[in-house]
Amino acid sequence: MTVREPNAACFPNRIVCLTEETTEALYLLGEEWRIVGISGFTVRPPRARREKPKVSAFTSAKIDRILALEPDLVRGFSDLQAEIAAELVRRGIEVHVFNQRSVADILRALRTLAGMIGCEAKGAALAAELERGLAQIAEAAGRLGRRPRVYFEEWDEPPISAIRWVSELIGIAGGDDVFPELACEPLGRGRIVSDPLEVVRRAPDIIFGSWCGKKFSPGAVRARSGWAGVPAVRSGELHEVKSSIILQPGPAALTDGVRELHRVIARWAGGD
Repeated sequence: MTVREPNAACFPNRIVCLTEETTEALYLLGEEWRIVGISGFTVRPPRARREKPKVSAFTSAKIDRILALEPDLVRGFSDLQAEIAAELVRRGIEVHVFNQRSVADILRALRTLAGMIGCEAKGAALAAELERGLAQIAEAAGRLGRRPRVYFEEWDEPPISAIRWVSELIGIAGGDDVFPELACEPLGRGRIVSDPLEVVRRAPDIIFGSWCGKKFSPGAVRARSGWAGVPAVRSGELHEVKSSIILQPGPAALTDGVRELHRVIARWAGGD
């Protein structure tokens, strides 16, 4: 049986999560009983898909179904959900949309979420645990003999490079993002690599692909005009990282996501 906070009635108890990271965080906090609806793209934790009704995609939502759930809070993410948020606000629903873009933002959003439901201590403990995990990865990365140049591609047509938290996680995992200046751009259109041959010129040793919504194709990357001489292409260092563990700005990226980056980088560097 779930033990609820004594003052739970003072805080939101019927929460709709329009993106996965809020759902995962609430489960990790032991507060999943508050969730009344989730995104259809939710895969973490797997039990959430069995236990909670799916009421949204990413840029669309079943407004009437959300209203029928009588939520006292709807949680969303980014400018891409602004229209959903606006419609719900017009219908009298309380909405909070985070726009986290960095590792620090992700941790702050987690603490804020916990505070919104009266679980500050549990939120602080979870954030501290995630920070310790990142520190352990960084320490292991510091023992590697060399750092690879890394190109992370989150979409292929047009090519879009890593968002800021992914770029930061690459650094923690032991690599160097070849497009650090683009990582600071908050919107995907600002991270478009307008000249794909610029990737060739920056000569990444490792290429990670996380094409949100479709499977990464190393063969398609190898076939790109002028890319045959890229070190990562020559050596076959073309790796998929599932978008569910790296492109969600929540616990997944700070655990499984960064560990997968580090696993590939450490193997390339000759580490453990």
